[in-house]
Amino acid sequence: MGHTLLSSWTFWALLSAVFAALTAIFAKIGVEQVDPDFATLLRTAVVLVSLALLLRLTGQYQPLASISTKSYLFLLLSGLATGASWLCYFRALKLGPASLVAPVDKFSLVLVAIFGVTLLGERLDLRQWCGIGLVSAGLILLVIKP
Repeated sequence: MGHTLLSSWTFWALLSAVFAALTAIFAKIGVEQVDPDFATLLRTAVVLVSLALLLRLTGQYQPLASISTKSYLFLLLSGLATGASWLCYFRALKLGPASLVAPVDKFSLVLVAIFGVTLLGERLDLRQWCGIGLVSAGLILLVIKP
């Protein structure tokens, strides 16, 4: 892998999608006979330990005092939103098929685009809005019962 690939947001986003897909499949199998909230706790513990080991091995820890109050606040809010998302996601996986739960969960793509534009001042061109519209249309096709 070249340096260019490792510094590409597209590479990391696609890799994230692969891992998110595996997450859905592994979680669906894992939650079959486990309470979804307890399954979320186990998953969170694995993530916490894995990240701590990664940071230790790569020396990426930074002093807590170097983090601004604003960053702390928004990382706290992000953590709370992540926890709520995971609780809802595992409950949905317990109740429904992974092949439908995961795509509906990805409605977050549409919401991120809308929030990015309205809250962060990001701009999307017509082609990008069409893509967001197609994702929305695909979601509607998945959830509408014939």
